[in-house]
Amino acid sequence: MGRRLAARLRAVPRDVRKDLFPTAESSPPAEQPDWMMWRPALIFPLLFGAVVAVAFGTDQYAHRFHLGVEAGVVLAGIQSGAVILALYRPLAAWWATTAVMFVAALWAESWVDLDAMYPWSGPGIAIQTAVLLFVALRHRPRVAAQTLAFSLGAGALCAVLPGRPNSSPSAGLALVFFSLAVVVGVALRGRRVARTQLVAQREMTAEERARRTLLEERTRIARELHDVVAHHMSVISIQAQVAPHLVENPSDELKENLAGIRQNAVEALTELRRVLGVLRSEDPLAEGARHAPQPSLQRLGELLANVRGAGVEVTVDVLGTPRPLSPGVELSAFRVVQEALSNAMRHAPGASVGVVVAHQSAELVVRVTNTAPDRPVAPSPGAGHGLLGMRERTAMLGGALATGATPDGGYEVTATFPLEDSRP
Repeated sequence: MGRRLAARLRAVPRDVRKDLFPTAESSPPAEQPDWMMWRPALIFPLLFGAVVAVAFGTDQYAHRFHLGVEAGVVLAGIQSGAVILALYRPLAAWWATTAVMFVAALWAESWVDLDAMYPWSGPGIAIQTAVLLFVALRHRPRVAAQTLAFSLGAGALCAVLPGRPNSSPSAGLALVFFSLAVVVGVALRGRRVARTQLVAQREMTAEERARRTLLEERTRIARELHDVVAHHMSVISIQAQVAPHLVENPSDELKENLAGIRQNAVEALTELRRVLGVLRSEDPLAEGARHAPQPSLQRLGELLANVRGAGVEVTVDVLGTPRPLSPGVELSAFRVVQEALSNAMRHAPGASVGVVVAHQSAELVVRVTNTAPDRPVAPSPGAGHGLLGMRERTAMLGGALATGATPDGGYEVTATFPLEDSRP
């Protein structure tokens, strides 16, 4: 504990040097909060205040500190110009105001009037307060505390010089106003930083939720497609085993090739089952539901019957001549209709729904449209799997998904599945 404290104490001078004499390598630059966009509008009132401060400051330094008009104008001009500089370089402005105070106090020697504000003049206290406020707004609290301590320390050092006024309220006013400026600045900066971090955290949370939702939906799609592939591999294995018995006097080459086909199918099926085990390791579904056959468009009637049983008016139109489709297209088309109907029931209570399945020459088009809800919609706490899952399914098969509101206030989902994948 003692060594750690000693190390921290030895590091204080280095930290102070880095904070009060920042470089591009040693310390981050001053922050750029949102209100900095209003700097051009702040320059004019601050410039007017600086002109007034030059007039009063010149009078103080020339007549109360007996430095002469020329020196008073120079010192008051540097001190007042620091207010404008603080908008862009707050630490440099603080160094300028502190140096003016220190030089004026030492230069004045014993010529200061006993009733003068010393070591800070009245305008000097006002300007130093504004500069410290800008420092606290744009730098870390540690930097603001250091500038406050150095300002008060420099004033106390000048106040103990022999022959100076001992009854001047300057030190007390400086302590109150400087401390108040730093406290207010640190509080405002802390509030701004907390708000910025909260916004960033919300964005990170939203991105993480979207990424997790995407992974969950892809896992679900992969699990269903693995079921389809596993079914076909099982059929291949059985057919390869039965084929030699369907041929009279099959040759040894044919038996060997069919045995190889069956062996490869069995090995592929074993690997698929291992992958399915991993995908289903955290599946909350019951064992019977896990291994149930994956649905296809042939079960669309059952799905619509369940929806009608929930009190939703649903119509269906099948256009074109239905023909056998690949299991992936059948499964994905069914899932798109299922999810679109679920979204309609959830987000459009009381609306009627129309389902169109169009069998075209080169593609399958599925469209689900609902009318506007007939009563207010309660907020849904869902994670947004619906549209994401439909988009993933259509993109996986080289298709396209279009969603959007209809002119009558309803909603439409259209999925297009190419019957022959032409992607490279």
